[in-house]
Amino acid sequence: MVVKITPNDKGNPAGKLADAELHFDGGELQGMKLVGFAVWERRTGNGRNVTFPARAYSVNGERRSFALLRPMDDTGSQDRVRDVILHAYAEFEAQATVSS
Repeated sequence: MVVKITPNDKGNPAGKLADAELHFDGGELQGMKLVGFAVWERRTGNGRNVTFPARAYSVNGERRSFALLRPMDDTGSQDRVRDVILHAYAEFEAQATVSS
């Protein structure tokens, strides 16, 4: 699996740093990608967060979202995916700094 980072050059919405995609390069999902991840600056300014792909829906006028990538058993699996994306973003950021 490869993480592709696309920077948010427009700065809109505020705090969104980049979009991320998971590209599968082996196994049954080879040639497929999972889109909808985003890297955000934390509101407190301390660190970064990753949001996962979700579908929005309404119930009694209240807006909710349904996560499309969810753990089957081990809730730590989401943390591992989040860490992989944050690591890829840190590498992207370091490469961009060197290139400048």
